[in-house]
Amino acid sequence: MQSNPKDIKTAVKRAEFTYPVMESFYTLQGEGKYQGHAAYFIRLGGCDVGCHWCDVKESWPVDTHPVKTVETLVAEALENPGRLVVITGGEPLMHDLGPLTEALQEAGFRTHIETSGVATAITGNWDWICFSPKKFKAPNEGILAITNELKVVVNHPSDIPWAQEWAEKLPESAELYLQPEWSKQEQMNPLIVDFVKANPTWRISVQTHKFLQIP
Repeated sequence: MQSNPKDIKTAVKRAEFTYPVMESFYTLQGEGKYQGHAAYFIRLGGCDVGCHWCDVKESWPVDTHPVKTVETLVAEALENPGRLVVITGGEPLMHDLGPLTEALQEAGFRTHIETSGVATAITGNWDWICFSPKKFKAPNEGILAITNELKVVVNHPSDIPWAQEWAEKLPESAELYLQPEWSKQEQMNPLIVDFVKANPTWRISVQTHKFLQIP
């Protein structure tokens, strides 16, 4: 059988792509719409947003993590029975995620991303986009029309009306979540609960993986 030139070109392109991987692991999604679902996480290195409450600051450098090929990342994901992959960071959109997501989908995975949207280009083929905007840097506006889930971390009471401003810019189908910053739960949880009760299109997201003491 004669090889398809397009397939050969795609294979060559993928072979050229590598990604800095801080860690990858199989666990349960702890946040948002897919909370409780088995998921394989790929945490890429590199972030230029700099949230002071970030719990994975070691992901910020782009050049201190092992580099892996698309083929290796897909093979490692396939070692687990779940078929949902979450690509996170850091800020994963610092990288061209087209080759990786194409290969994952061809292998039978759903591809999800957690991103601040701060990127020059929105790359990748996605089944679910969780957009988590940050006050420190404005996102690429291209993320807005394709957002499936808005998740705003509430570190201060002013973050709640700020979240509402973002919700107005998104498709009506977008799922809306407020998530208390882990160290501020005692102060923020009552505010979020009252807000969600008064605005039932919103939901609360809690970091269940931390309560369960899993990755």
